[in-house]
Amino acid sequence: MGKMFQQLLLISLLGFTWATAGLPCTQVFPSQQPPLTADTVRPSDVAVLSYVGVQEQSTELSTVLSKLTELMTLFNPGLVTPISEDKRIPQFLQHGTLVDQANELSLYLESNKGADENQDWKLVLLVVQLDRLCACEQQEQISSLLKQVVEEVDNAVQLLHSQLKKTIVSVALWDGGLNTFQTKMCPCTHTYTDGELKLQRAMLTHTLQELLDELMVKKHWYRDRDDFTVTLQATPLIRGLSSQTGKPIGEFESSKRTDELMLQLWRNLLQPMVDQRIPDILTLQCPTEDRPFLRTEFNTPSNHHSIADHLIQTHTGTELPCEDRSPSSSIPNSVHELRPADIKVVGAVGDSLTAGNGIASSPSNILDVLRQYRGLSWCIGGDENLTTVTTLPNILKHFNHDVKGYSLGVGNQDNPQAFLNQAVPGAKSRDIPSQVRTLVTKMKNDVNIDFESDWKLITVFIGGNDLCSYCENSLLYSVENYVRFLKESLDYLQKEVPRALVNLVEPLYITPLREMHRDASLNCPTWLMNILCPCVVMPEPNSEALQIVETVNRGYQRLLHELIESGRYDTHSNFTVVIQPFLRDIALPRLPDGRPDRSYFSPDCFHLGQKAQTVLARSLWNNMLEPLGSKTSSQDFNSASELKCSTNEAPFIRTYENSDYMYSAPSPKPDPITNWGSDFSCNNLAPSDSQPTSVHKLRPSDIQVVAALGDSVTAGTGAKSSSIPNLNTEYKGVSWSIGGDQTLETVSTLPNILKKFNPDLQGFSEGEGQLQKGFNMAVAGAKTSELPAQVQALIKAMKENKEVNFESDWKLVTIFIGTTDLCNYCYDQNNLSPKYFSHNLMLTLDMLYEEVPRVLVNLVDLMQMDVFKTVKKDTLGCSLQQSFSCHCVINPANNAPEIEELKRINRNYQTEIKYLISGDRYDGKEDFAVVLQPFFHYSFIPQTGVGETDTSFFSVDCFHLSERTHAEMAIALWNNMLEPVGRKQDYNNFTHDRAKIHCPSEASPFIFTKGNSQPELPKTTVDPGIITTSAVSSTILPKCSTPLPVWVPVVVGLVSLLAGIIMCWLIMSVVQRKKSKKSAKAAQNKTTGF
Repeated sequence: MGKMFQQLLLISLLGFTWATAGLPCTQVFPSQQPPLTADTVRPSDVAVLSYVGVQEQSTELSTVLSKLTELMTLFNPGLVTPISEDKRIPQFLQHGTLVDQANELSLYLESNKGADENQDWKLVLLVVQLDRLCACEQQEQISSLLKQVVEEVDNAVQLLHSQLKKTIVSVALWDGGLNTFQTKMCPCTHTYTDGELKLQRAMLTHTLQELLDELMVKKHWYRDRDDFTVTLQATPLIRGLSSQTGKPIGEFESSKRTDELMLQLWRNLLQPMVDQRIPDILTLQCPTEDRPFLRTEFNTPSNHHSIADHLIQTHTGTELPCEDRSPSSSIPNSVHELRPADIKVVGAVGDSLTAGNGIASSPSNILDVLRQYRGLSWCIGGDENLTTVTTLPNILKHFNHDVKGYSLGVGNQDNPQAFLNQAVPGAKSRDIPSQVRTLVTKMKNDVNIDFESDWKLITVFIGGNDLCSYCENSLLYSVENYVRFLKESLDYLQKEVPRALVNLVEPLYITPLREMHRDASLNCPTWLMNILCPCVVMPEPNSEALQIVETVNRGYQRLLHELIESGRYDTHSNFTVVIQPFLRDIALPRLPDGRPDRSYFSPDCFHLGQKAQTVLARSLWNNMLEPLGSKTSSQDFNSASELKCSTNEAPFIRTYENSDYMYSAPSPKPDPITNWGSDFSCNNLAPSDSQPTSVHKLRPSDIQVVAALGDSVTAGTGAKSSSIPNLNTEYKGVSWSIGGDQTLETVSTLPNILKKFNPDLQGFSEGEGQLQKGFNMAVAGAKTSELPAQVQALIKAMKENKEVNFESDWKLVTIFIGTTDLCNYCYDQNNLSPKYFSHNLMLTLDMLYEEVPRVLVNLVDLMQMDVFKTVKKDTLGCSLQQSFSCHCVINPANNAPEIEELKRINRNYQTEIKYLISGDRYDGKEDFAVVLQPFFHYSFIPQTGVGETDTSFFSVDCFHLSERTHAEMAIALWNNMLEPVGRKQDYNNFTHDRAKIHCPSEASPFIFTKGNSQPELPKTTVDPGIITTSAVSSTILPKCSTPLPVWVPVVVGLVSLLAGIIMCWLIMSVVQRKKSKKSAKAAQNKTTGF
């Protein structure tokens, strides 16, 4: 009876809350009659939820499943599940094979008294973990392993089928990513690059998904009776997949990542929406009136497109019309007098398009995309001859039968037949320097190549994977870094390789390829491309994320041109670099009905098939013979192109000199950065018409006094230090939240921004030391326990300052504290615990609340301190001082228990800050507000290259922050102040841009507080089946005038609540009596032998 009352109370409270607050889902009630078939089961009809396939090391998967259990409990508070109250999956479901776990589950359900084995509907999630397979094994071994996995799934499902009644089994594929456990299990991972492993893993995931789908079709979803069926989730659960915003999930967003995966799992369980794209990953889909059931193959059939295999097209050969195929009369001394027949050696570097992935793969064999058909590669392959295989070397063979360097057959870059094709699948621009070094070494070591005398043609093509990953690390894959890596590679070739012409193929304009994944009729594996190229495929049309990618794409092309147009590679006659621009713009191949022609692509609809490679080879050859200034700069795959020939007037491969081409003047270089100031473009600078009495009506121009509390960060310690002796100098004038040196144009600080609105601002600090500190009360090395003393000193200083009207002036106080607490946590865990941290912060805010009139408090979220461990520099200051500055963070090893504990405490500090101000403790006064500014919640330290932290953000000890960081923090804080509570940016974006300062708008002229952040009613209609979590949590009804007294809705609500409780009690009583009678009857039958 106690359990029944708990369920009754929960249902009543949920019903009251949902009815008054507008809960996400309305279709939460079970079927009026118990479902007779698996096709009519609603989420609320599920009485038992369990799992098969969880392994002990799968901690993130366990978290996802426990969150799903919580969600399912909202639909049925009496849900029976083996997950314990502390959200742990029992040990018996974490060991053994799938069959073992399926057997354990059936025994558990048989013995569980809370579930009726024969009457209750059960939902079993059978998880197939990709983590148990090594994606880097040989293809034959992978095929065998996949077959074993599918057989194991079949056996486990058959066991469940024989043991369980009224059951839906949902099979889901889980890809947990490459972790420490799998690295140990798969030693082959060490022999591949990250790009290769990413491609291998993606293809393996897709192949296993297809094999499981084939199993379901073959077994008719195990549907030989109405009360049992099996479904396969439409998309795998992939850990770490970027969201559709184009922004990275990030290392520290584990909770957000598991939320996304749980919601994806939930969506896959439901019947899909009709003609409805999911607008965002963080979206809770609800059952609807027309689609209220859990999905089965019979209530929502899936599409099983089959693409008939076909032979490799025989029309991929080409006819060469050129009659003059002779070489120069003697070996030319100038690269500008090079005929095609003079080329003796070919080479290439690049990514999977040059490595040849999937060129000859049949349409239904996506696993074969892992196979590198190097002999068919457009710019370096040499299989067969030009009549059957069109490649640049096969064209050159008609001019010089002894050309060397081309690749043959199938294999990776280390295969002897790959020869001078050193392209690596998944490679990015940062990998090209190492590829060209390997290429040069192979040239020098080959006895058949006269390295000094032979003329060499080297093709460089890279950039697609940079664009595919741009949103994951916009600094690493920036336009500047892209060109820097190419410049390093070309410089090396110029220095090391005599007699060479480099074909630098412009990076293709990649966004038209998105169309392949927008037309569902093509049946392209879009979710697979979400893994391989998320930053290009996932953004919505016309979105900001897509616009950014297109801008960067054009930036790659533009800066590459500027590099070559500088004349840097035309300093002597035996070397040059020529840009071949035929991929600057592309038009997809199309079928007669206008749809994209998939036959030009590999099975993944991303890599190029042999038909497309044929087109690229022809276009590259033609570009080589076109003069600079008149080269074809677009590729229309629909247009048939013939091979061009050199003429008597122009017999040479075209360069700038033999094209009579004048390089354009280089673009002016940006001025060197001489300061960290910012540009200011705001126009709405006026204060309120009269001095506001409410903190929620406060404009930036109304702020008359600034102050700050904190530690060495706010004190400005070491911000401008250039050596260890002056490391402890406090440069208060450039302190991010309180400094006021010079003007905003040269020093970016919060007061310098505010001075644009109110030139008479008081309280900011200037210079060094204590003489002009103003109201900067921060003390280097201060802990949170010392904040109350800083508040007392601040109040005293304000009252004594004759320029400040303590009672009537509006004050802005910024608090940033906690780094010293964490740096010393390992020495004093009791006094530096999150509990005491919160207590001391509360004392500080209480004093401000009670003693200081007219004040807005910026409470800045604590940064994540473990990121400082990545800051390395080969200097004495970094080697010695960093550890001294923050011993408890810097000294422990990366995976040590101490650092994991510190991360937990760090997160708890952040939680305590949020919890402290989330209630109404500080809402009792109209002239006081405290606002959490969260830009440091997810901390990110910019990088300049591969794993190299940009140390310009740090002082000489690699711990204290430099003036550059102070400037970025000031801008981030200001921008946070202009963002509504609940919608503030919670990560830092430290990229130098003088125009990053936001402006208050006419519609929102006030500094945002909790009181003025209420959104207006949305003007657009919302599909009842799609409710975003943000809309659920943040939508607040507007205040409306009403003739009713305030107490009337309250009384009505309470009466409704009591009525609901009584009704539910009556219903539950009847149900309980029926169950009691059924149990008594069963017991009687048992005793009488029936």
